[in-house]
Amino acid sequence: MTTITNSRAEPVHSFDPNYLANLQIPHYLVSAIRQIGEHKGKQDLYKQQAPQMLENLLHVAIIQSTESSNRLEGITAEYQRIKDLVEEKTTPENRPEAEIAGYRDVLNTIHSNHRNIPFTVNMVLQVHRDLMKYAGKEGGRWKSVQNQITETNSDGTRRIRFTPVEPFQTPEFMEALHQRFDDARKQQVVDPLILIALYSFDFLCIHPFLDGNGRMARLLTVLLLYYHDFEVARYISLERIVEQTKDSYYDTLYRSSQGWHEGQHDIMPWMEYIISTILAAYKEFESRLGRLSKGRGSKADIVQNAIEGFIGDFSLSDLEEACPDVGRDWIRALLQRLRKENKVEPIGKGRYSRWRKIK
Repeated sequence: MTTITNSRAEPVHSFDPNYLANLQIPHYLVSAIRQIGEHKGKQDLYKQQAPQMLENLLHVAIIQSTESSNRLEGITAEYQRIKDLVEEKTTPENRPEAEIAGYRDVLNTIHSNHRNIPFTVNMVLQVHRDLMKYAGKEGGRWKSVQNQITETNSDGTRRIRFTPVEPFQTPEFMEALHQRFDDARKQQVVDPLILIALYSFDFLCIHPFLDGNGRMARLLTVLLLYYHDFEVARYISLERIVEQTKDSYYDTLYRSSQGWHEGQHDIMPWMEYIISTILAAYKEFESRLGRLSKGRGSKADIVQNAIEGFIGDFSLSDLEEACPDVGRDWIRALLQRLRKENKVEPIGKGRYSRWRKIK
């Protein structure tokens, strides 16, 4: 049991002093947090030993993060267009590409300038403004109307999954969230990874903007990881892992959000998801560095190792990015061979088709 004191803000539910004081972290999460700390301790060594490999991973991660985080919100474009936008070889031609370009800019700023970005409410507004700056949407302002989170049932009807904070309460709740978060960080009682999970969750429950809340939560999570010297999101796309496990993402968010307004919610499903995602990214990071440093081996080994490294479903483009020295036709042929061997199966058809490992 932990004790947190707070200065002036009203409780924001996961940071309510009583809620934090009664937070019980199960042993498996304590173990996962410890493992993440061990991986974190190796970062500087990798920077010294494999700077070029890390630069290659960074380039791939930025493309994957930009693609996956937007695709989670239904914002899509051809892969080559996304790649050209990320590499700033072209300019947006439509609304989806404008939103993709905005995400690219914010992510690049976080990667290159995180040490100089203050974690304040005004910063959140500025990041949202930058996210929306090409899309012609209202950026950098709190929501003006309620934005209930709904889902469509199989019969076409819609139901409300969650009702966020009311628009008139949003500024107060965001101020309180940041005050509570800052208080908890300064007291150094609760592990930073737990605080990051709590912040991202309460942010999503407040849902402070008319549009872009999911993307904002993921960007702010990357920034908070940087603040605490967890650099894995620089080299491995957390957004891609979230997309590959999106059913769990939405399920844990739903389960943990029940009772949030009353401070009676169970944060553990969400916390387990976030911490396991970060740990999976670190494991993939070390796995990829290991494969790169071993001279790679045959083309088949390269591609099959890449497939083993994916957390969930993957696309042909994902494999191309992970195996830049192997041609698309060769990868496609190997996938067909692995399909005949019942090692992988196709999911969907057309440009957005993906592949799944058969266990």
